[in-house]
Amino acid sequence: MTEDVIIRTDGPVGRISLNRPKALHALTLDMCHAMSAALSQWAKDDTIEAVIIDHHEGRGFCAGGDIAFLRNSALNDNGISGRKFFHDEYQLNHQLFTFEKPIVAFMDGVTMGGGVGISQPCKYRVATENTRFAMPETGIGLFPDVGGGWYLSRLGGRLGQFLALTGARLDGAEALWAGLATHYVPHDLLEDIKARIIERPGRISGILSEPVGTPPPARIEANALKIAKHFASDRFEDILASLEKAADDGDDWAAKERDTLGTKSPQTCKVALRQLAISSDLPTFAENMRMEYRIASRVLTRPDFAEGVRAVIVDKTGDPKWNPPTPEEVSDELIDQIFAPLPENEEWTPLP
Repeated sequence: MTEDVIIRTDGPVGRISLNRPKALHALTLDMCHAMSAALSQWAKDDTIEAVIIDHHEGRGFCAGGDIAFLRNSALNDNGISGRKFFHDEYQLNHQLFTFEKPIVAFMDGVTMGGGVGISQPCKYRVATENTRFAMPETGIGLFPDVGGGWYLSRLGGRLGQFLALTGARLDGAEALWAGLATHYVPHDLLEDIKARIIERPGRISGILSEPVGTPPPARIEANALKIAKHFASDRFEDILASLEKAADDGDDWAAKERDTLGTKSPQTCKVALRQLAISSDLPTFAENMRMEYRIASRVLTRPDFAEGVRAVIVDKTGDPKWNPPTPEEVSDELIDQIFAPLPENEEWTPLP
């Protein structure tokens, strides 16, 4: 059992508390396995009525997956250990999505990448004034995985495409407005809320919905029409052209988003748009995860991932040299290869 995640039961409630404060509780493979094992046990235990996922101490909630480990795999073992990480992390994501007892995720802090993957499948997703929700993968040459295709493609108003491409960070009120959180609770009420859930796990919905004041206005709502307009296409070049035209007409917001997209991996942006377009038509979450594993197993060892992590996380120079360097040079054939089926014995499968 890893110390990086604290697993215990509190009366009728299973508790999972992430505990890697120095890494903002980013998920390791051992943490994924420990969470999965606990969920499997609680699924069969009739005395456990609900599950709470939160973080133990420091700034939370969960900043993602173990990116340094994944880059090391890409550079040193041809992606073998990295693919194992993705495979098992995605099994945990699917296990949470299909879990039959209610799960409450407290997204009280940074909720990015892998943190999105373990909170979005939960029936109850609680945002606070500390929530910083994002899928920032285009900035490191990965892609919005861990079920991101499923959740983002279903937001409406092209908000998911906007979040996937720009990596924009939403605060708690914005996450609630977007439907990424189900409830908004001020941080200082969380311990009381958790105690009451443990006392009466059959009343989670009522406990979370009791008056806790009005959440602040969602700033992103003011830009919803612009997002729907400029991010309407599934062609990355069309989105850039739309923003460019508006920027030329003096729209500062469009200019800012255009400049943001100019720093992102063109390969990842095209992958994300196709991923969301396909996912919106998929009938099951398992099929979405199968698709995302195909993507992950390939982009892991493509040049942009190791380079993006180097520039953003390792050297912190912020100057990634993308390959291919422009959207026009990212061919449909390359994207086809990234999405192609794997050999049958290498395809992703849910936990048995």
